[in-house]
Amino acid sequence: MGMKRHFDQGFAWQRTLRVALATAILASTAWVATSLTPAMAQTVRIKDVANFEGVRENQLIGYGLVVGLNGTGDSLNRAIFTRESLLGMLERLGVNARTANNEMRTRNLAAVMVTANLPAFARQGGRIDVSVSALGDATSLQGGTLLVTPLMGADGEVYTVAQGAVAISGFAARGAAASVTRGVPTSGRIANGGLVEREVGFELGSLNSVRLSMRNPDFTTARRVATAVNAFLGAQAAKPLDPGTIEITVPPRYQGDTVAMLTDIENLPIQPDMVAKIVIDERNGVIVMGENVRISTVAVAQGNLTIRITETPQVSQPNPFAPGATALAGDAASGTQGQLGGGAQTVVVPRTQIEVDDQAGRRLAVLPRASRSASWYPG
Repeated sequence: MGMKRHFDQGFAWQRTLRVALATAILASTAWVATSLTPAMAQTVRIKDVANFEGVRENQLIGYGLVVGLNGTGDSLNRAIFTRESLLGMLERLGVNARTANNEMRTRNLAAVMVTANLPAFARQGGRIDVSVSALGDATSLQGGTLLVTPLMGADGEVYTVAQGAVAISGFAARGAAASVTRGVPTSGRIANGGLVEREVGFELGSLNSVRLSMRNPDFTTARRVATAVNAFLGAQAAKPLDPGTIEITVPPRYQGDTVAMLTDIENLPIQPDMVAKIVIDERNGVIVMGENVRISTVAVAQGNLTIRITETPQVSQPNPFAPGATALAGDAASGTQGQLGGGAQTVVVPRTQIEVDDQAGRRLAVLPRASRSASWYPG
């Protein structure tokens, strides 16, 4: 009896250990499954899917001259706008260059278009980057310097003045019989080359309401954003106007401090809604499907198309004793030379054979209905 009781206690201890291990494994599995749920994997911040209306960049454009080029600028006899710009600039500087024949042969300057993006809330005296692109037949802007160029906005007002040395990312070299070009030497950039002269008026702190603009308009995502904002503010302050716009009324505790409200709102986590989408790359044969794609039972027939072209040229020779090239007798008295006439000749006859095979490798695959998107690779 003592021996049996000892065995029963041993078996009970083993059963207890197995139950404990199973419980631990199930608990760890449940924790991993909970921690890797799709909802948490797809959670993003509001600032990643939306922008605040009015907080944006403004595009600027201007026309200017780049000087100091090593003979790679515009040819003045063909680029008329470059010549007239040069004459006008020299006249403003007190130099009369309008001669009678008006022959100017310099190729050390080029007409360029200057573009820049004026950031939101850029203040007077700030610096921005500008891009420079050749307008005429200049071959390179290497070593050039942009002269003072006003940059205007869509309203025609000057917001920035650009000037400075142009830095290019490419080069061009040319010899008597060969040339090489790498990159684009006719466009460059001036870091901090634009000086802000006029500010864009926008008083953010005094607004009573702000609007969120969705980057990808969607009804479900817009409603989720409004729900998250209302839950954070504790009031029905956010209201979706359409799939791409959400209006937020500034609550009393944020009056006069709209920036603080926007800082708190843009960091709120939401789960954007994803549409069922399939992207097919025909060049590489890659198919990408989203998780919301559903596949019904379908049969897919796939075949290969092979076209083979074979060239086997043949040589055709004349038969034995066939009349060959004959010489026409010349007039010996007059001293004229003989000429070769026609006759049998050896020729090459082309032979082309084209084969089209669209039956090899034909397969039929049946894909069963799937509750989630399945992976299928044509092969």
